[in-house]
Amino acid sequence: MLSGIRATVAFTAAETCPIADLSTEVDRPIYSRSTSVSPLESTHSVTEFLLQGEPPTLDAAIDPIFAYGPTRLYRYTHDKGVTCPCECLGLFGCPIERYFAHEGTFTIVFHATDFHQLQEVIAELRDRFPDIDIKRLVRSPTEGTAKDNVFVDRSRLTARQLEVLQTAYDMGYFSQPREANATEVASTLDISQSTFAQHLAAAQSKVFDQLLEHDG
Repeated sequence: MLSGIRATVAFTAAETCPIADLSTEVDRPIYSRSTSVSPLESTHSVTEFLLQGEPPTLDAAIDPIFAYGPTRLYRYTHDKGVTCPCECLGLFGCPIERYFAHEGTFTIVFHATDFHQLQEVIAELRDRFPDIDIKRLVRSPTEGTAKDNVFVDRSRLTARQLEVLQTAYDMGYFSQPREANATEVASTLDISQSTFAQHLAAAQSKVFDQLLEHDG
C-alpha cells in the first residue's frame, strides 16, 4: 500500500535561498528542472533551474548549462552545508519535484515516504526557516482507489473567517439551489454584506490555495 505524501511549502525570505534571491534581482520567474540531494551535510547537492530572457549576473556557484531557445538552464551547486530548504531536504533524501521562485518568494514541492517522515522534515524546515508556509499536503491514494486526499490546515483561517465560512455552509449558502443569500448570512453574523463578502473571499482563497496546485 502506498503511504507517501506530496507536500507543497513556501518561503517568503529571499535570503533563505540563493535562487530565490536571484529571482528578486532579475524580476522574472524561475522554475526548477531537477534537484539531486545528499543525506550528508559534508557533501553537496545540485539544483538545475530554468530562467527566460537575458542571462543575469551569476553567483560563482551558478553555471549556465543549456539553452532552450530564450529559456536557459542553469546549475547551482550547494557546497556550503545546510543553508537553504533544498539542502535541508537533502538531509532526508527527499528530492524536489518542482520549484518556483519569483520576487524573492519561492515554493517547492517534494514527496515524503510517509507521515512520520513528513513530520520530521517539516519540523526541521520550521526550525531552520521559521517563515515556512505549508500550502498543501496530498496523501497518495490507497491501492484500488482514485481518491486524492488533501490535508486542509484550518488554522490558516482566522476565527472570524472560519465562523463566516461555517455559518454560510450551515445556512445553505453553497447549496444548489441556494438556501440562503448573502444578506441573510450577513444578518445572522451581525455584519454588513460587504464585510461578509470580504471574510468569505479571504477564507475561500486560503482553502483553495491548499486544495488546488499552482506555481507562485
